Amino acid sequence: MKYVSFTRPDGSTGFGRLAGDTIYDLSASAPDLKSVLAGGELDQLPDGQSLPLDTVTLAPVVPNPTKVFCVGHNYETHRQETGRAATDHPSIFVRFADSLSAHQQPIMMPKVSTDLDFEGELAVIIGKGGRYISEQDAMSHVAGYACFNDASVRDWQWHTRQFTPGKNFPTTGPFGPFMITPDEAGDLTDVMVTTRLNDTVVQQQPIGDMIFPIATIIAYISSFTPLQPGDVIASGTPGGVGAKRTPQLWMKPGDTIEVDIGPVGTLRNTIEAES
Repeated sequence: MKYVSFTRPDGSTGFGRLAGDTIYDLSASAPDLKSVLAGGELDQLPDGQSLPLDTVTLAPVVPNPTKVFCVGHNYETHRQETGRAATDHPSIFVRFADSLSAHQQPIMMPKVSTDLDFEGELAVIIGKGGRYISEQDAMSHVAGYACFNDASVRDWQWHTRQFTPGKNFPTTGPFGPFMITPDEAGDLTDVMVTTRLNDTVVQQQPIGDMIFPIATIIAYISSFTPLQPGDVIASGTPGGVGAKRTPQLWMKPGDTIEVDIGPVGTLRNTIEAES
């Protein structure tokens, strides 16, 4: 099944099951998607009022995650283009929840930089929390998947060796358009993570090429912090980022960026200049 979070025309928020171009509102059963994930009852909620998809504004799939983790250099092509040394453990950094954005919402190029880069990624949404989760059990903790664009303000990312500033500008973490459950997504090993800038493919690599697979990442993260329902893991981007091209390729106002991951959906955003 597919699930979305949204804002209604009157400004109220909700979540629901997506079927084609129709949303079946589930908001009468719980305040938000994260709350239902915590209860483990998502597939048992009765369908409420039907809403045409085009009558609401989509929000980040989980608008209020407790934690958002990102995995750096998790494809060999990206590790090599950045010149990073191979490691025995995944590189983990974090985003703030208020840096997230949604499908069809603009990514704002901040007025303090023009070095705005794309990073198409598969996002993993945690359904069942836990600590010291084993790799063998890790996939049973996954509620679903979504597309993610870890848009990066590169000069701010490179002010020091710490990534935090360049990864947390407002609206630079588009996340959506929906969450698809693992049973519907199927085996993602051969599914391509494809990023298109103005309809030109700039990144493309199968999910199975990850250096550290999803189960390994979940086990690793849960060893240093408890995972909770609704937590998000952006699992890393393939090679081809704009910063490592010659000449460099930055997103700019008026551009359209898409992250296409087959059954996981296509996340589409335009770029606007911060006023």
